[in-house]
Amino acid sequence: MNSKMLILGIASAVFLASCNPKEKTTDPTYTTTDSATVGTTPADSITKATPTAAGDTSENALDWPGTYEAVVPCADCPGIKTSLTLNNDKTFSITEEYIDRNSKNQDKGSFEWDASGSSITLKGKTASYKYKVGENILIQLDMDGKEITGPNKDLYVFKKK
Repeated sequence: MNSKMLILGIASAVFLASCNPKEKTTDPTYTTTDSATVGTTPADSITKATPTAAGDTSENALDWPGTYEAVVPCADCPGIKTSLTLNNDKTFSITEEYIDRNSKNQDKGSFEWDASGSSITLKGKTASYKYKVGENILIQLDMDGKEITGPNKDLYVFKKK
């Protein structure tokens, strides 16, 4: 009878020990495999990657310095032959020659990029034009910074020489 009691006591102790929750001594985000620690990311800490830069813009991705030309519409003449040179140091020079007139304007100054890096505004003595900068082209914008629409809109596209 003593051996039955001993066996029953041991069985009860094992049963009770298996019912108690075991205390974990390792961080749940790490597992040990063959003496090597392997890190895992907890599901609640997954984050989305955020870009550190604004990305490619006309300002930083295009070869924009150079001379651009167009003949833009004129209210009282056949057109204005315009040549605009943009320099790496954010300066410009512009020549506007009125066709069939003996009139020519020249200006120079600096230009600024907009916050998106896609458009520039000339800051000269008289020139204060805005342009959208594209691959080997400039598109003249209206004073509100919007593209010019209508049947003559293609005449406001300057091509790089």
